[in-house]
Amino acid sequence: MSYYRPHIPLLAADIACAIVIAATALALPVCANWITRNLSAAAGPEAAIVAILTMGGAMLALVGVQALCTLFVDYQGHVMGARIESRMRQELFEHLQKLSFGFYDRERTGQLMSRITNDLFAVGELCHHGPEDLAISLLKFLGAAAILAWLDPTLTGAILAAFPVAVVYALYFNGRMNVILRQGKAQIGAINARVEDSLSGIRVVKAFGAEAEETRRFAVENDRFLAIRRAGYLSEAHFSVGMEAFAQLVTLAVIVAGAVRVAQGALDVADLLTFLLCVAILIDPVRRAVNFVRLWQQGYTGFQRVMEVLETEPDIRDAPDARTLGRVRGEIRFQDVGFTYRIGGPPVLRGVSLDIRPGEFVALVGASGVGKSTLCALLPRFYEATSGRVLVDGRDVRDVTLESLRRNIGLVQQDVYLFAGTVLENLRYGRPDATRAEVEAAARRACAHDFIRELPDGYDTDIGERGVRLSGGQKQRLTIARAFLKDPPILIFDEATSALDNESERAVQQALTELARARTTLVIAHRLSTVRNADRIVVLAADGVVEEGRHDDLIAADGPYARLHRTQASL
Repeated sequence: MSYYRPHIPLLAADIACAIVIAATALALPVCANWITRNLSAAAGPEAAIVAILTMGGAMLALVGVQALCTLFVDYQGHVMGARIESRMRQELFEHLQKLSFGFYDRERTGQLMSRITNDLFAVGELCHHGPEDLAISLLKFLGAAAILAWLDPTLTGAILAAFPVAVVYALYFNGRMNVILRQGKAQIGAINARVEDSLSGIRVVKAFGAEAEETRRFAVENDRFLAIRRAGYLSEAHFSVGMEAFAQLVTLAVIVAGAVRVAQGALDVADLLTFLLCVAILIDPVRRAVNFVRLWQQGYTGFQRVMEVLETEPDIRDAPDARTLGRVRGEIRFQDVGFTYRIGGPPVLRGVSLDIRPGEFVALVGASGVGKSTLCALLPRFYEATSGRVLVDGRDVRDVTLESLRRNIGLVQQDVYLFAGTVLENLRYGRPDATRAEVEAAARRACAHDFIRELPDGYDTDIGERGVRLSGGQKQRLTIARAFLKDPPILIFDEATSALDNESERAVQQALTELARARTTLVIAHRLSTVRNADRIVVLAADGVVEEGRHDDLIAADGPYARLHRTQASL
């Protein structure tokens, strides 16, 4: 009900118009009955015809009022439902931006997209049709039943032949509405693409603290969809008005023509017209009830699925007394850190302790699966340490705001994610306010400026979805340029060159070396050749840190690092 609260005046007007629609529908049979029952009181045929035409004019006025109310209900009611749906979709998307990686590890993106599109569409339809259908159905059914109580039931069979005609009309006009529906589906496809783009790159979004920017971009597509829905519902409203008015005008013509014939003595069917109108009114609630049951099943199920997500609390959020992380020197400390992805699951990290000095270049190496990437993910709080503490400049990361923490950490990942759009838009992702000169300077430092200039439109080149028009090395250098532009005091290179060819690796390595200068840097790489010059190499194993030191010293020690080095050298 809270979603209706901002629209209470519109909801009240919608229900009031629904009541007027039902009342005018019931008034028409009453008027027809008055005509047929008062023919004998007229002074003559001409007076009777005048009375009939006068009452017919009144009935036509009722039809006009009913048409206006139907137009309001069909258009404004749909707009109200669409606004509720739009608000819920925006709320759901904003909530998805806040949820932690653990949630996305459990959920499938396709299912989330279904909830944010199809399920919410069903909710919007229910929010519109539910109240008005209930009001109209109840009033029409009770009113028509009361009128029919004193009419001849044997005439019922005569009117049943008209039902197939109504079906034919519905099918014909429904085909015309499909054109508009296709436009709506095309735009919802654009929304799905925006959602998938953002959620697939959620790690990049959170690494750059860009949740607000993602929400703004989504709002643009969402507002476009709302505009299409409004246009579609306006066309649907005219369709409904035409159908309703046609049916009422045909009925009115039968009533007037039949009454004239009765006045002339050619026809003696006293209650026929009234009965025909009442039967039509009585059947309408049945149709609406069937439609309401369908809408209720789809809408309520969709609402439950949406609320399941909205009621999911983020695993990681700011503490009530969290403070902003100020100027960062770059000191990092892992104190007896342990981590498991799920309660009762196998530990990924056990008792890891590691101190990193400000400005130090530290390489994390070890066999696959020992937790190198997981350890780095604990620093920006993508996941929460199960035990122990992670500190930045002596402050527990759980005691500072997520926004300020992630603003001070740059991340270059192995699985590079670029958003659909231009090179310039991707480079500005972490800093939307960056000038063109600042962007180009960052690209030069990342060894990316030259290849960008060779693209068809330079920095304005559309790189395609997820950067499909770029090579792996080019995409990697763009992410490094993005990190240059962000200019954080702490950097994490998560296997940044492990999937590149030798030429691309040299270019990327040159850019990384430049980026790491005067910053605290953590590098994860399977190719040990990329970390030979690190200030310190830390070897991780299942039991934590088993060895650390410079490359030459570790080779001389002939320990785990030396064995790993010999294994790679032999490949």
